[in-house]
Amino acid sequence: MTDGTLTAEQIITAAQDVLRRYGPAKTTVVDVARALGVSHGSVYRHFPSKAALREAVTQRWLDESHAPLMAAVRTPGPAGARLHNWLAVLFAAKRKKALDDPELFATYMVLVAESSEVIERHLADLVGQLERIIGDGVARGEFTPVDVRATARAVFDSTVRFHDPVFAPDWGKPGIERAFDAVWNLIHAGLAKR
Repeated sequence: MTDGTLTAEQIITAAQDVLRRYGPAKTTVVDVARALGVSHGSVYRHFPSKAALREAVTQRWLDESHAPLMAAVRTPGPAGARLHNWLAVLFAAKRKKALDDPELFATYMVLVAESSEVIERHLADLVGQLERIIGDGVARGEFTPVDVRATARAVFDSTVRFHDPVFAPDWGKPGIERAFDAVWNLIHAGLAKR
């Protein structure tokens, strides 16, 4: 590969591969450049620092693992079904990442902890998606009138056990689906038009 054809996306892909191999503590920009067959200066032309590269990797990971959520937001149908689907998709995406490749998941958790601005934007986007669904439900008379923003945040916070990586050790345990259903039933009962 020549420096002139190198793209940011190629660098991020290589960084993901190198992080998978060496982990976040041992991965350097030089390792990423070596994997691409370019100088480390070529990588720095796209990313001004190791931290910027790691943030880009984190952003891609979050975008990839949560892309199906926007489809759940846009799906036609009753707001209750859409909200349940959105929560289930979020849980399934997190669970799949954690259980299918625990080493890579652990690597990304280190990166996520370093990327507070990326995470804050990401969480705001997720709560915004919930706002859209809940707002639709209120507007259609399916949900009781509520403060949509506060309710979206409350729904997000009340389901933290099913999407916050700190709870990943629980996601493979028996009974987790029943626990998810119980929380969903409580949320749905609280939102349902009275």
